[in-house]
Amino acid sequence: MSAFDEVVAAPAVVVGSGVAGLAVALTLPEALVVTKTATPAGGSTAHAQGGIAAAVGAGDSPALHAADTVAVAGGIAEERVVDLLATGGPAAVDRLVAAGARFDRDPDGGLALGREAGHSRHRIVHARGDATGAEVARALAAAAADHPGLEILTGAHAVDLVRDPAGIAGVIVHRADGARVCVLSPAVVLATGGLGRIYARTTNPAEVTGDGMAIAARAGARMADLEFVQFHPTALSAAADPLPLLTEAMRGAGARLVDGAGRRFMIAVHPDAELAPRDVVARAIWEVLAAGGEACLDATAIPGVASRFPTVAALAAAAGFDLAGKPLPVTPAAHYSMGGIATGSTGRASLPGLWAVGETASTGVHGANRLASNSLLEGLVFGRRVAADLAAGARPRPRLRDAVVPATPRVPGHGADPVADDLRREMWDRVGVWRDGPGLAAALATIDRLERDGPATVEGRNMLIVARLVAASALARRESRGAHHRLDHPRPDPAAAARSFFDPVPVPAAAVAVPAGRTAA
Repeated sequence: MSAFDEVVAAPAVVVGSGVAGLAVALTLPEALVVTKTATPAGGSTAHAQGGIAAAVGAGDSPALHAADTVAVAGGIAEERVVDLLATGGPAAVDRLVAAGARFDRDPDGGLALGREAGHSRHRIVHARGDATGAEVARALAAAAADHPGLEILTGAHAVDLVRDPAGIAGVIVHRADGARVCVLSPAVVLATGGLGRIYARTTNPAEVTGDGMAIAARAGARMADLEFVQFHPTALSAAADPLPLLTEAMRGAGARLVDGAGRRFMIAVHPDAELAPRDVVARAIWEVLAAGGEACLDATAIPGVASRFPTVAALAAAAGFDLAGKPLPVTPAAHYSMGGIATGSTGRASLPGLWAVGETASTGVHGANRLASNSLLEGLVFGRRVAADLAAGARPRPRLRDAVVPATPRVPGHGADPVADDLRREMWDRVGVWRDGPGLAAALATIDRLERDGPATVEGRNMLIVARLVAASALARRESRGAHHRLDHPRPDPAAAARSFFDPVPVPAAAVAVPAGRTAA
């Protein structure tokens, strides 16, 4: 292994600068934040349209919020963790307001609350109608810039974890200037978001390539529930990548799903029609499309729809559609991973010294299907819990002389990768909304071939790893539950009503090479 250009130490390293990563970092006295985006406000957070679910309205309660979360979760949510999420909601919103987040208000000055699918109450806090994520990202990034103990390294790719005999001892980072840096730290927090880019149709931005999950898997961390990938029902069917998201809040405001003849088809599918859980709506739309029909979201009857949902209106206009003038063609698209690095409610992974939070993690809070607008909330609530756990259990400072990293080939570069293009098509075709055993087996065979061809980039390597985990987990779960639907096993199996866990074999390690002129500590 070639020598590192630099070896540095940090009291804690947070990889990722979305809502989850910054929720951790802002609660710590000191930390290094590493993000591969050009600004701290990158990633999926800024793209979140709907809002933050929190029981802050009259007639609502955390208990009702928790019950709604469990009801859509396919029978496998960790109810204790769900209670922590719902109970922490009101305080999380209060902290954002104190940090300067500007949420929409009703005429009396209170928080304006929307309703989305699966919710029994109006409890969705939003900003500028459908720009909640952008406002949350703005407020958190401003707070991070003012935090005297944070160093934020942008344009920097975390590549692998550093290990020592006691556990995780840091992370290897490729910096924007080309330098390869070994960051030693007693606490590494992975908050890199999801894996949506392994699919050809996704709402996720280009940077969401499953990096944290792949990094943890290579180190041997326990993984959980990776077969459960949520497909958002209403992405705009357009020539775009990522596909523009048509927020669920529009259906909460009265938008209807219609077929090519203008008939509402959700009425015959579920008592809540367009406000049925996301997995139900996504499968119903996919059935219409698979039969050769057209599915559209009709928001034309919503008064002032373009001003109420300006982000959606602009996205539609950019793709040549008029939100207020005619129904928009929609398709399901990969949106959110309920699975990830297995953690408890404090974010601790199975390897000492490693934490995970947000979409990178799998606490069991979402079960087999995430309730709308619980994702930003998850990052806020569990980010603070991770920070508290770090403060409560300080680990000794790692020594360079004990450090080792996975002895994988160094994959140069970042960004576009031909292997990734082939992978995304295969995952969409065979590991998408509908799945079956032969298709999943074929997808794994394709992944084998692509791995032999060799990825050209760091992200390509990571995407292959997480795609294999998703496909293998989907093949192993011989039933349908939540977002995981098997055509050859179309019903839930009561005997399988449990979360799934997988312990990857860690990649063999090699000693860290010390830069020329440096002496190992």
